[in-house]
Amino acid sequence: MKNWMKMLLLSMFAVSVAACNTVEGVGQDVEEVGEEIEETADNNK
Repeated sequence: MKNWMKMLLLSMFAVSVAACNTVEGVGQDVEEVGEEIEETADNNK
């Protein structure tokens, strides 16, 4: 039973780390799109 619990905790940790990386990547993508929109707006003044 202890091995089962260790595997469960390890799996939960791995999923949470992967989710954080995914959210961080989405945040970077949104930031880049925002910068492009800002640059385009500045160029068309």
